[in-house]
Amino acid sequence: MQHRDRILGTALAGLAWVAAAGLPAAAQDTSTAEQTVDVMNTLWGKHPGFRANHAKGAVVEGSFTPSKEAATYSKASLFAGPPVPVTARFSDATGIPTIPDGSPNANPHGMAVKFKLAEGGEMDIVANALKYFPVATGEEFRDLLTAVAKTKPDSPKPTPVEAFVATHPAAGTAGASAKTPSSLGRQTFNGVDAFVFVDKAGKRQAFRWRFVPVEGEDLLAPEAAEKQPPDFLMEEIRTRLAKGPVSYRVLAQLAQPGDPTADATKAWPDDRPTVDMGTLTLAKPVADSADAEKALLFMPNALADGIEVSDDPLIDARVQAYAVSFGRRQQ
Repeated sequence: MQHRDRILGTALAGLAWVAAAGLPAAAQDTSTAEQTVDVMNTLWGKHPGFRANHAKGAVVEGSFTPSKEAATYSKASLFAGPPVPVTARFSDATGIPTIPDGSPNANPHGMAVKFKLAEGGEMDIVANALKYFPVATGEEFRDLLTAVAKTKPDSPKPTPVEAFVATHPAAGTAGASAKTPSSLGRQTFNGVDAFVFVDKAGKRQAFRWRFVPVEGEDLLAPEAAEKQPPDFLMEEIRTRLAKGPVSYRVLAQLAQPGDPTADATKAWPDDRPTVDMGTLTLAKPVADSADAEKALLFMPNALADGIEVSDDPLIDARVQAYAVSFGRRQQ
C-alpha cells in the first residue's frame, strides 16, 4: 500500500479537481466541478471555511518589480511600470487543515500570487513545487483517482492504480519531483500549465512560469521532514519575514517549436530559453491569515491584457473547481 499512498498523495497535491470515484448515483448528475469538491470532502472530510484542497496555508504581502526586458515579451501593464502590490498564499496539499507540514502528503507545497494591476484589475498565478503534472487532462485525472480509490490492500496484481500508471507513466513519477523545503522561502515553485505572452506587435510566445528563490533552494530529506514540528513551515515563513523580505526571481521558460502546450505531463527541456520577468518580494505576513484566506480566490485565467491562456485543458478544469470550492466556503 505504500506505492498506492505515494501515488494518492502526489497526484492529489497541487490540484483543484479530483475523480468522482465512490459518489452516489445521484451525484453523477452534478457538474464535474461539484463532483470534484464532493469527493475532496469525502477524502479529507468537510472543514467549513476551508478550501477543499490546499486547506492549510499562510497569507503574506509584498510587491512585484518587473525587469527591463519583460516588456519586450508582453504588453501587460504588469511589466511596463513601477512595482505593484501583491498578495500571496503559501499552502500544503490536501484538504486537511491540520496536516503536518513535513508529511509527504503535504507535497507539493503551493504558492498562489495575486498582482494588483496599475489599471485597477488583478492577475493571478497559481504554482506548486511539481516539475510536471501526473496527467494531461481532467478525464485522465478522474481515471487516476478512480484507480486509487479502487486499490485495496487485498487487490490482485496488477492493482487498478498499477494498471493506470503502466499506461500513464507521469502519474508514477510526478510526485518525486516535489520535496519538502527547509523554508517556503527556499523552494522553487513551477507553473505546470502553459500560457501565452502577447507583445505590442501581436507576437505570441508560449511559456511556463517559474519562481526561483533568490537565497537558493534548500530541500529536506524525507526522514528529516517528517521529524519537524507540525507547523514548522507556516511558522518559519512568518518568523523569516519578521526579520526581512523573501524574494523570488520570476522566470518564464519559453517554448520552442514542437514543445507541447496542451500536455502538462511533459516538462520542456532544460535548454529552453528562460527569461527574467522580474522580482517577487514578500515583505510581511497579513495580520489575520485565517480571515484573509476565506476572502481570497486565485483563478488561473485571471490574466492581464498581454497574457493569455494556452490550449492546456487543465486551466479551465481548475477554474471551474476553484469557483465551486470558493462558493461553498463562503456559506
